[in-house]
Amino acid sequence: MIHHQLLIIYTCTILTLCTLYAVQPIQPLFEKEFDLSRFEAVIFTTVIMLPLSFAPIFYGYILETFSSKLFLRNAVLILGILELCFAWSSSYSILLTIRALQGLLIPAVLTSLMSYISFITPKDKVQQAIGYYIGATILGGFIGRLLSGILSDLFGWRLFFVLLGVALVLMFGALSFLSEEVKVDFVKPKLSQVMGVLKNKTFFNIYLMMFFIFFVFQALLNFLPFQLKNLSSTMGYGKVGMMYAGYIIGFIISIRILWMIRFFGNETKTIIFGILTYVVGLQIFHINDYLVMFGGMFVFCAGFFIIHSVASGLISKLAHEKRAISNGLYLSFYYAGGTIGTFAPGVFYHYLGWHIFLVLLALIAFATLFFAFRLQRTLRS
Repeated sequence: MIHHQLLIIYTCTILTLCTLYAVQPIQPLFEKEFDLSRFEAVIFTTVIMLPLSFAPIFYGYILETFSSKLFLRNAVLILGILELCFAWSSSYSILLTIRALQGLLIPAVLTSLMSYISFITPKDKVQQAIGYYIGATILGGFIGRLLSGILSDLFGWRLFFVLLGVALVLMFGALSFLSEEVKVDFVKPKLSQVMGVLKNKTFFNIYLMMFFIFFVFQALLNFLPFQLKNLSSTMGYGKVGMMYAGYIIGFIISIRILWMIRFFGNETKTIIFGILTYVVGLQIFHINDYLVMFGGMFVFCAGFFIIHSVASGLISKLAHEKRAISNGLYLSFYYAGGTIGTFAPGVFYHYLGWHIFLVLLALIAFATLFFAFRLQRTLRS
């Protein structure tokens, strides 16, 4: 029974992440079809990510009155209906509004799903179940990008969003098989508690480091489709979507991260190795060849997931009684960086070109070593 419920939760997670990232590889298609500026096209990812940066802190106050199961099912149903509306819309402003509304629902859906995992899984299996949940988020991010690209080539961009909408509506039915009620772990922090966590130098270093790391990650992933279309205007969107295959390495890293920490000796040394790998991965994208870039994505994503896996684990390990607030702030800084990264570096790409854009990202990524070394010092003391 528990296995069936977990399967439903993981499937729902994959579909939710498909919703979040499916537009990313086909943004150049929207640019052409709707006669948009580059900025207008990349905002499709920005508007859906924006709520993720404040949701972990404020959602506790908004959602405490809802029945968790009823809320989760209805949120998934609305997500599906909005996806169907997206598939049939032909107005840029309506498409953008739909993405913004979905962005408001997604953090609440993901938090509810995580709470369900903690609730229905035996205590000794929770860590493993959350590990699989992280794997499902990684898989969803890749599948959404890949399938939207392939189906856009074969049948036009609308079909994928129709299929995704139908799958989410069916998921509304499947979620009725979950256990009746769980206590959803939404944070309801007081300002004094938030300030207390931010005054902790260790936490603050991790938050700033992850802000810039995810800024760089989303910048590359959001502008890469435009560069690939520049390399070859005839390149199919399926090939663009396939470029994100390096994402899958995150699953392997997330389940092997403890081994890596033991290998390097401690968390900060592992993070420093991750940052250096990340910067090396970025350099590979200077070579304007699809297969070289494809290989570079594995190196780049490996660096990113090493840093992310260690940093998020370190927050949970050090937080003790303030774990919910500390994790909530981690996600807020993380997604705030990612949200800004989806559009702000575009100015450099637009006016100074791909190579200067990559140099800027590499400098920002390399500068996060400052936070890693400070983290090393604060942990020692």
